[in-house]
Amino acid sequence: MAWFAPKSPVAHDEQAWLDESFAWLVDQFGEDVARRPIVEPTRAHFPVAGFGGEAGVRAVLDLVAARMAVPAGSVELDYVAAHPDGRRRWQHAYRGPAGHYHEEAGRAVVTVYGDQTATPTTLVATLAHELGHVRLLGERRIAGDRRDGEPLTDLLTVVFGYGIFTANAAFDFIADAAGWESQRLGYLTEQMYGYALARYCLLRGEHDPAWATHLDTNPRHYMRQSLRYLRHAA
Repeated sequence: MAWFAPKSPVAHDEQAWLDESFAWLVDQFGEDVARRPIVEPTRAHFPVAGFGGEAGVRAVLDLVAARMAVPAGSVELDYVAAHPDGRRRWQHAYRGPAGHYHEEAGRAVVTVYGDQTATPTTLVATLAHELGHVRLLGERRIAGDRRDGEPLTDLLTVVFGYGIFTANAAFDFIADAAGWESQRLGYLTEQMYGYALARYCLLRGEHDPAWATHLDTNPRHYMRQSLRYLRHAA
């Protein structure tokens, strides 16, 4: 019967890192943070006039900052309309960061590239990641040269309830008159997000959460596969 046992969608070393890192983040920020209602892509969670342009980005930044316990006034927004590398078509590629975090005169600065956050999902995912840097780097919880600092920051977005957005943004397919493009945004794979979301569910006592309908097909599948695996392994 072991032949039919559920399998993890992530490699053994990835699973070990996810387990250890998820537990560390929960220990750092408390279980109450992970037990709050998850953030969903609905008007109730984002009562803003729009997501585009500097004013829209600032409004969404303030909402995400409040959820992540980052005083909005403590973060300076550096809005750049277009990423200096531009956009590329007709290829599969790793898009890299759609935003950037740094400190200037002791103040957090979040740079957002408008052309790479053109959809609400990528914008929220980007802001959650960059504000995650504020919680980890700005609060000196980790060192700036930590090798797994970026994937750890992606994982933090799951703990803080933004996993729907960062998981859906992990793989993006874009098609228009200029061509097509499939790209990754962020540092965790869809499989890793699925496993992390399963850990998140178990912490919250959820086995088939209604919010999973907001997940794209792949991360939703990997989350459910991970839930079956983790329940069987328990």
